[in-house]
Amino acid sequence: MGETKYVPSGGLAFTEEQDMKKLSDYAKEGWILAGFAPLGYKLIKGTPQNLIYCVDYHKDVDEEYFSLFEAAGWAHICSQGNEIHIFSAPAGTTPIYSDKETLMEKYEREKRQMGKWAVPFLIATLVFFFLSGMLPKILGIVSMVLGLICFIVLIFSGLPYLAYLVKLNKLRKQ
Repeated sequence: MGETKYVPSGGLAFTEEQDMKKLSDYAKEGWILAGFAPLGYKLIKGTPQNLIYCVDYHKDVDEEYFSLFEAAGWAHICSQGNEIHIFSAPAGTTPIYSDKETLMEKYEREKRQMGKWAVPFLIATLVFFFLSGMLPKILGIVSMVLGLICFIVLIFSGLPYLAYLVKLNKLRKQ
């Protein structure tokens, strides 16, 4: 068996907790998170460790941001696009988000971020599909293609938006 393993992610908006637990389970087997990989994570073979993982979403972070986590016992492992950051800590370390309010703030930030893309692309998708039936044939085809492109972008922003909305609603009911 090689020294590197790639494991899929269920999509952080949908399976954040399950992904972090899966990474912890792998760490106990000696497969330690090294970074993000396309559609998942890259693990490297190492010494089995009892680690917990947590993801945080912040844009354009600085050294102070990472220092705060380090002071709380969390080590920065990797970042994706200078916006998604994964940290690890020994099992038993106080969670990064230890109360309902800060967890809600985290998901509210992400919901807003996804909404910035989802809402305009929803509107564009509807407009292009509507226009495709009203325009002359060639323009209608162009409008349909543009509508499909907008729909694809909408899927990748709209579904996470809905996932964060569901998470927020569950937290509000607790």
